[in-house]
Amino acid sequence: MFSKSSLEMLDTVARLGSFTAAAEVLHKVPSAISYGVRQVETELGVILFRRLPRKVELTSAGELFMVEARHLLRQMEEIKSQTRRAAHGWQKTLKLTLDNVVKLDCIKPMVENFYQTFEFAELQINMEVFNGSWEAISQGRADIVIGATSAIPVGGDFEVRDMGLLDWVFVLSPDHPCAHIDILTEELVSQYPAICLDDTSSLLPKRHTGHYPKQRRLLLPNWYSAKECLKKGLGVGFMPSHMAQPLLSSGQLIAKDLPDNKPLSQCCLVWRKDENHQLIEWMVDYLGDSDQLHRDWLKTDA
Repeated sequence: MFSKSSLEMLDTVARLGSFTAAAEVLHKVPSAISYGVRQVETELGVILFRRLPRKVELTSAGELFMVEARHLLRQMEEIKSQTRRAAHGWQKTLKLTLDNVVKLDCIKPMVENFYQTFEFAELQINMEVFNGSWEAISQGRADIVIGATSAIPVGGDFEVRDMGLLDWVFVLSPDHPCAHIDILTEELVSQYPAICLDDTSSLLPKRHTGHYPKQRRLLLPNWYSAKECLKKGLGVGFMPSHMAQPLLSSGQLIAKDLPDNKPLSQCCLVWRKDENHQLIEWMVDYLGDSDQLHRDWLKTDA
């Protein structure tokens, strides 16, 4: 209904309060400005400006119109900028998925660096559990996954970088019945619920934290709730070493050895191949090589 130039003209008139002053700024004659304003008023069927002897001022309808007109102008500029950035491989949003097993210490510097580097871009951070991370990238809900575990269960056009092994420790509350037993057996441990995270995958086969075949599970959505259940003695289970260490040091949990080998999870960084998405390239470069990834996201602090 209104061109960008007509909205900019109206904005200039409203700011300067004069057809003559607006004409000077826009390099037009005052009659052209007056005619342009009148055309818009005719299309709207309302008066936007009161014509006074030496100035013009917005009517109440004009004030409302200018609020919306300026909003439209900002949107037009943003659309133009986004289109130009997209043409050069700069998307507006980077979708980052964290597998629930990773450390969160590095989120703050990562986010700060991203927002300092890009004035226009946004980060969308999501968390998934086990095969939910693979499902996220295979379905396009993630551009990058940090800490995807186990073997690759999906095919797709993505790259993978090794992050090393995630170490696990078997933990329980100091008040749990198993706490004062020196040698734990499968039969004994299986009497108590295994605290497990529920795989967020809806299509891929679900995987869960290590537990015995006859052991009932208490399935939880994240490690925050799992820690609380473990501390309250509601079950026993394996926890990533970097998460368990502070709770072991404070005495809120204790670690026990099982006769079986504890699980080890091979973790990796996964990202979508897209030559026209420079934000992915920047983030992958920022996250670093395999050693840095292991140190920042998986390694237990000394």
